[in-house]
Amino acid sequence: FRVQQPVSPLKLAPALAAALDPTAYCETPVYNPDLCPNMIAAQAKLVYHLNKYYNEKCQARKAAIAKTIREVCKVVSDVLKEVEVQEPRFISSLNEMDNRYEGLEVISPTEFEVVLYLNQMGVFNFVDDGSLPGCAVLKLSDGRKRSMSLWVEFITASGYLSARKIRSRFQTLVAQAVDKCSYRDVVKMVADTSEVKLRIRDRYVVQITPAFKCTGIWPRSAAHWPLPHIPWPGPNRVAEVKAEGFNLLSKECHSLAGKQSSAESDAWVLQFAEAENRLQMGGCRKKCLSILKTLRDRHLELPGQPLNNYHMKTLVSYECEKHPRESDWDESCLGDRLNGILLQLISCLQCRRCPHYFLPNLDLFQGKPHSALENAAKQTWRLAREILTNPKSLEKL
Repeated sequence: FRVQQPVSPLKLAPALAAALDPTAYCETPVYNPDLCPNMIAAQAKLVYHLNKYYNEKCQARKAAIAKTIREVCKVVSDVLKEVEVQEPRFISSLNEMDNRYEGLEVISPTEFEVVLYLNQMGVFNFVDDGSLPGCAVLKLSDGRKRSMSLWVEFITASGYLSARKIRSRFQTLVAQAVDKCSYRDVVKMVADTSEVKLRIRDRYVVQITPAFKCTGIWPRSAAHWPLPHIPWPGPNRVAEVKAEGFNLLSKECHSLAGKQSSAESDAWVLQFAEAENRLQMGGCRKKCLSILKTLRDRHLELPGQPLNNYHMKTLVSYECEKHPRESDWDESCLGDRLNGILLQLISCLQCRRCPHYFLPNLDLFQGKPHSALENAAKQTWRLAREILTNPKSLEKL
């Protein structure tokens, strides 16, 4: 995954234009002490203001989201308890461990996804032949009878476990549970979607997604990872990530739009949340991601929803490949890493393509309006230029 075209030229001083040229930043750090001794002072100044931004704005964002999550999870847990009473196969897996909820992803400060882990996938084979980008199917193992599966009525004539059929049944159960739960006055189903979404207190939207956890196997479509010529993340971490595995989610897959409806309804979406979290441990990686998420929430929440937090997380992973040494992620390098990611983001927006980290054939910008991506590129450019030329501006960002 490489930058495909330079950022459109703007009238800048030559030195600054060079510093903001994403075709150059891959090879040359934005701040090179050999070029100018003042660069060291400039870098230190930027890191100082980024740390201040993190301590003030990012930590406040985290605290507010943590409070929201507690409020939201009370409601979702109550709904899922009612679902379990009606249908014991859908057992709630929303458990709090070490101050975090397993399976909960923050899409934005008002949008969340809860992954509901289902039991007994064992009688199915995981089929990942690349024909469905970002997706796979579950097929009855040879010689297994439908009756051996807990999910017998959701198996198609061809022997596939249909993601859409399970989701449809789950949606019906959740709709009934919403009417019965103790929070029925503040929660309602979001209509006009095959996804299971709840609107809570007219402020938050939570998607609840049935899923299977796949451990001990690794998808063929991600077999290229890790890249052989890149020393990051190292054999031990690779082994950990692959052992962590991935999830198969029952949700709409944008990459299948226009494909055969049967393939689309049977397919499960691949998700690597835990593997990605594990990769981004150590150094200033998480701090960098937190700053990017905060900047996105405050300045890149734009019409057409071109950017979400997952785009930021993906670009941090690519930046880790470009800068594989742990010393590249020392706190003193925070400014360089942030600038690098913002410039890569501009390039992706202008090329209208952002490849998934583990599944590069999957474009995370697919289906996004071109005008929204263009607008986001301009906004990100303004943001990157502001931060690089005047770090003190972070106090107002």
